Amino acid sequence: MSRLASTILVTLLAATPVVAQDAGHGDGDHDMQHAASTMIADLSNGEGDPRGQVTAASTPSGYMHIKIQLQDVPEGIYGAHLHETGLCEGPDFKSAGGHLAREGEEHGILSQNGPHIGDLPNIHVPASNAITVEYFVPELSTDLVMDDDGTAFMLHAQADDLVSQPSGDAGDRMICGVLISQ
Repeated sequence: MSRLASTILVTLLAATPVVAQDAGHGDGDHDMQHAASTMIADLSNGEGDPRGQVTAASTPSGYMHIKIQLQDVPEGIYGAHLHETGLCEGPDFKSAGGHLAREGEEHGILSQNGPHIGDLPNIHVPASNAITVEYFVPELSTDLVMDDDGTAFMLHAQADDLVSQPSGDAGDRMICGVLISQ
């Protein structure tokens, strides 16, 4: 296994809780609820060029399943977050506000009062400039994501150090997308 693949695997295993998967019991009501709580964001850079898609779906376990597909992103390690406002006005995406957070939360998994509910693990983009990652986020709900001002997914220009306040020193905002209900 390559060093990059090993790093990605270790990062995902260390940062992502294990969640039970739906065994497909054919419960029509469950399928309808699951479909009703799926949100999608088309991702673009500051110039409006497409860079992928994010899907967020509630699950029977109570965890939000987030799938991030990136394309045409330079090789590197990037901070990824959910931001508090569903607005992606380029080129700097400041319109998305700060990280999605609840009262009393601090930024970063390494902070005593962290992480923000919108803090996600760093994404390690390989030389192919494309990657798909999946995360399971506890306590993140459809109601929180789809509140009155919405929620945006943000990819920053640098790695998140997982502790610096208020945003992990992850640099400029380079890719953004607004989550909308499907």
